[in-house]
Amino acid sequence: MAFKRSKGMENDIILERVSVREYTDEPVSEEQRKRLLRAAMAAPSACNRQPWQFVVIDDPKILGEIADNEQYMKMARHAPLAILVCGDTSLALKGDEEPFWVQDCSAATENILLEARELGLGAVWTGVHPMQDREDFFRKLLGMPDTIVPLSFVVIGHPARDRHPIDKWKPDRIHQNKW
Repeated sequence: MAFKRSKGMENDIILERVSVREYTDEPVSEEQRKRLLRAAMAAPSACNRQPWQFVVIDDPKILGEIADNEQYMKMARHAPLAILVCGDTSLALKGDEEPFWVQDCSAATENILLEARELGLGAVWTGVHPMQDREDFFRKLLGMPDTIVPLSFVVIGHPARDRHPIDKWKPDRIHQNKW
């Protein structure tokens, strides 16, 4: 089931994006996967370091193990695809600027979500970093090296039902020139 554009939000993928946690059995095509990853890699990054690595997961056994072990990732059991967005500290800036990898990989994660919406797919961002137990779980499960830090786990599939965006506009959160 493809998303339908909401009235008044035509052609505004950012405002149409919603978290989707229920999926059909339809697989995500190779072309869609490639577009999701190209979108992720088009994200801005500090000094253009692009300190990201991606683990594409479509093995139902692995998705089921994640669902069994991570309470906020239960939807992975019924999804055809997930992408683990990771920071590669060997590619990140050094010294006090190293933590910028978190922002860089967060931008890549958001790009995946927006491209999923553009493709008529549904996706949800679940957090991994900075929860050490979640990081350790993914490192062990996927055999990740120490220089790789799992940041976010994006579950993706064809939406099982229509979700309509909520207007999150809050003018009281805007400050002009000073607080």
